[in-house]
Amino acid sequence: MGPVVERLEVPPAEVPPADAESKGRVSGSWVFVALLCLLLLGQFFYAPYLTSPALQTWATVFVAICVQALPFLVFGVVLSAAITTFVPASFWTRALPRRAALAVPVAGAAGAVLPGCECASVPVASGLISRGVTPAAALAFLLSSPAINPVVVVATVVAFPGQPMMAVARFTASLVVAVLVGWVWLRFGKGEWLRARRRHDHAGFAEAVRHDLLHAGGFLVVGGMAAATMNVVVPREWLNALAGNFWLSVLALALLAVVLSICSEADAFVAASLTAFSPTARLVFLVVGPMVDLKLIALQTGTFGRRFAVRFVPLTFSLAVLVGVGAGTVLL
Repeated sequence: MGPVVERLEVPPAEVPPADAESKGRVSGSWVFVALLCLLLLGQFFYAPYLTSPALQTWATVFVAICVQALPFLVFGVVLSAAITTFVPASFWTRALPRRAALAVPVAGAAGAVLPGCECASVPVASGLISRGVTPAAALAFLLSSPAINPVVVVATVVAFPGQPMMAVARFTASLVVAVLVGWVWLRFGKGEWLRARRRHDHAGFAEAVRHDLLHAGGFLVVGGMAAATMNVVVPREWLNALAGNFWLSVLALALLAVVLSICSEADAFVAASLTAFSPTARLVFLVVGPMVDLKLIALQTGTFGRRFAVRFVPLTFSLAVLVGVGAGTVLL
């Protein structure tokens, strides 16, 4: 007799009962019917409010901001993705001077020709540090790249027609802040404060464009909604009282830039809509935004560590406000 082979009985896979699927379909249908009824009821109850002048003004401001900013946002994201994908990190080690004190301003000025959005600048800076670039120079590029690149400069010129000095002041102040932060970090920064963590790169150019466009587009919508709401909901007397105090208006717009977290290719159009505030206060908004905002703080903390962020963020914010005020006083 041959060997006895035990037959293993495989329990049949559990299949949900037929009525479970039908119940799911019925539940989904009822949800759809409920939403449809709510929309129909809303049409009768809220239609008078939807035609109010305040809401029409809100919609006009919101659509104007988004329509003006969208072409620059798309172009900036595409250009940033192309540089991130096709420019090798080894380029930086060959292009930067060996002396760290000279490498900082060179890396800061390189942001004018190698643009990148805020989200892309953090992993790029992390990659530069991991490949031997001095951290101070990498941090200078991290700050300058989203703030002084050609797309941002052109967007600022378009957003402030007839005021070319706003773009000049933004470029100058942002570059000065990036270099100063780099030099301060070079002098006082410690290696144990900086934890370089490798981040996963995008799969390719198309994936980088898709990711950055969806991410930055969402913040543009939020920023446009916030700016439109301020123009409609906040009483004009409040804005005038806030704008009447120089330092209070500067700090208010600096903090607003941190909270809104608008992409640098689009923030000029939001700043231009804040007409109650002085040009210097709006300049501070434009200088602070690309360097310190909520999404950047989260990215920097996750990439370089909490010990880095608690020192780097206050330093950058303080210098951005002070240099922005100085540039606005002299140039605007």
